[in-house]
Amino acid sequence: MRFGKTLSNSIYSPWKDKYIEYDKLKKLLREDEASPQGRGDDSHWTEQDEENFVNELTNVQLEKVYQHQVETFNALRDRTTACEAKLKPTAEEDKDRSDEDIKRIAEETVKELDSISKEIAELKKFSRVNYTGFLKAAKKHDRKRGRKYRVRPLLQVRMSQAPFNTEDYSPLLFRLSTMYTWSRQILEGEDPTKNSSTSVRSRDTYTAHKFWVHEDNLLEVKTYILRRLPVLVYNPQSVKVVDGTQKDPTITSIYFDNDRFDLYQQKVDKADDSGSLRLRWTGQLADRPEILLEKKTLNEETGSRDIRLPIKEKYIRPFLAGEMKLEKQVSKLEERLGADSEQVQSFKNTIDEIQSFVKDKRLEPLLRAAYQRTAFQIPGDDRLRVSLDTNLALIREDALDTDRPCRDPEDWHRSDVDREKMEYPYNAINKGEIARFQHAILEIKVKDNKYTETNTWLNDLMTSHLVKPAPKFSKFVHGVAELFEDYVNSFPFWLADLETDIRRDPETAFQDEQDKQAKREQDEMAVGSFIPASKLSSSQKARFGSPSAGNGKMPERSKSFNLSRSVASAPRSQLEPTAEERDSDDDGYQGNSIKITDSSKKSGGLASILPAFSNSRYAQRQRNGKSGFRDQPLPAGVKDPGVWIKDQGPLKVEAKVWLANQRTFIKWLHVSVLLGTLSLALGNAAGKDNNVARSLSITYTAVAIFTAAWGLGIYHWRSRLITQRSGKDFDSMVGPFVVSIALCVALILNFWFKYSAATRRTENQGLWGLGIGHNMTDLQFAVQEL
Repeated sequence: MRFGKTLSNSIYSPWKDKYIEYDKLKKLLREDEASPQGRGDDSHWTEQDEENFVNELTNVQLEKVYQHQVETFNALRDRTTACEAKLKPTAEEDKDRSDEDIKRIAEETVKELDSISKEIAELKKFSRVNYTGFLKAAKKHDRKRGRKYRVRPLLQVRMSQAPFNTEDYSPLLFRLSTMYTWSRQILEGEDPTKNSSTSVRSRDTYTAHKFWVHEDNLLEVKTYILRRLPVLVYNPQSVKVVDGTQKDPTITSIYFDNDRFDLYQQKVDKADDSGSLRLRWTGQLADRPEILLEKKTLNEETGSRDIRLPIKEKYIRPFLAGEMKLEKQVSKLEERLGADSEQVQSFKNTIDEIQSFVKDKRLEPLLRAAYQRTAFQIPGDDRLRVSLDTNLALIREDALDTDRPCRDPEDWHRSDVDREKMEYPYNAINKGEIARFQHAILEIKVKDNKYTETNTWLNDLMTSHLVKPAPKFSKFVHGVAELFEDYVNSFPFWLADLETDIRRDPETAFQDEQDKQAKREQDEMAVGSFIPASKLSSSQKARFGSPSAGNGKMPERSKSFNLSRSVASAPRSQLEPTAEERDSDDDGYQGNSIKITDSSKKSGGLASILPAFSNSRYAQRQRNGKSGFRDQPLPAGVKDPGVWIKDQGPLKVEAKVWLANQRTFIKWLHVSVLLGTLSLALGNAAGKDNNVARSLSITYTAVAIFTAAWGLGIYHWRSRLITQRSGKDFDSMVGPFVVSIALCVALILNFWFKYSAATRRTENQGLWGLGIGHNMTDLQFAVQEL
């Protein structure tokens, strides 16, 4: 289907004037002047024609689409906030509000939420189809007018300035989901504490994070990971002894699809029950490695389901054609386990399911992805697995062109690549049949989200300038978009990022991360009483008030509804339910990693004036030298040893600790000397009748003495804490506070006394000229004294 037809079928009627005008761009490009070679006659294409086309594409059309996307998204966010405000009274205890009123509010809110959800879906389609339209128009221009002009680089720059295709809808969707849940509880009268259901994912669930790594940062990323995780060494089956000199293995995956690219379109659209099929092996095919035929199905509710079938090379073609059902493997399994065994039935069901999938979808090998993988993992510890894929090559494996097929239609793979044992960069393959990905792909799989929080090095890596987040990246989707762009009418959003330099300055990367965090905090919502108790862990229940059952008809409205309690949605990631180390090319469920935070504590009192001063129990224990464990009652039969193990043995204190204490003492002496010098100068300059100056001189002298005494006392106190290995804090706010207040009071009094004295002399003299002269002299002297 041509893109013009796809665009017309995708238009949402209320927004029909906001889409890209693809036909107008084609008219400006004057397609009718195309030559037999597919290029336009540049002799009739003037600079004015080029200017008109570029202005229409990169300014008029792009600005129109961008403004509509921004305005619509902001309007949807405002409507969502209004729904929260409307639904908030239902979470509060109000005796004057009847159950009928609450149900009416919930019904109205659900209708509004349905409307918002529909427009969000349409806005996502709007962004995708317009994004594809801009790329199609730029490609058509460069193909026909590329001899003199190229517009795609300029378009990439403009699209980075007007990024209508990069909006993250997950925080908004999470807000809608929470209100949907709460409204349904009101309308159905369910007890949320009894709505818990067992997870459909019985196996281990991993949270996968994907990143791009520039080749300039590749070695630094490797060495950074190597300091924390060992490298898994790969050895081919032909090698019986572990050889640490083996290079990183080459993993090959052959993806299947039909001539309509249905599987590709489902992946791009993130459709429910979208399936994928691939053949995968490690190393060269000539070495007879183990080949796995894998089928994966994605569902938003049930997650991902994958089945795997080991198969020999000689059986692949007849199996895909439905000519055999692996009878030998089935018979061997029946002899070993019995015909009625559950494993035998599961194996037969797997065979039938894969063959039905191939037949119904009319699947054929379409794309090959080959890359070298470096894997990092602690042996025996599957909580964290890291893989780094380099030298990624995407090769056409199709037979769509019957005149010049890339693969023999009677074979299941390209025999030239495997027979000649080609390796990266595959120079023997024609230019239009291969796409080499310029970056490395880093994938981090975490089994427990707490592992990321406790291992700061992992979080530092994921937020550093060395990597660029690519949470939705797929080798299959990217290969089809690059090599079959004339066959598809939808493209992934990350294509625009490939035209830019992903390297970042460390300070810029840090600032960008702070801005993202601030934006996520702006999108937080009040869900303290909207999240059912059954969905919260014990630690989260302590911080969130959740609705519970009331009289059996209506759920009890919790009083803990608070706008300051929020749920922050982490960046989008992939959840993959598998415990084995394997290539996980975007096969995971696209979900959100949810982090519950509580910011309901209010600050005030002395802590708001002096942020360094805290009255918390922890701070009080630290100031009293208590660690917290000493306060707990000891079990029966256990005695306090008196001296902790950390306090035993010879005292070893680093020199920098003593020097830091001495530097602080010297700073206090420096302030004391300055104040003493000031008081001495002020006293010498004061006359016999200047009682104000002498009083202030005495005041400054007292402050100087106090400063010196305080510095000496603090020096000895901290030295004693160091030698005693005390757990107390070394901070002491009293001295600086007293000195600062005393100096401020003295300076204010000094100025006020001198100003009052000058005013009185002016009034007594009564002569303006002489009075002003004397006053100016006195004021100048006062300023000098100050």
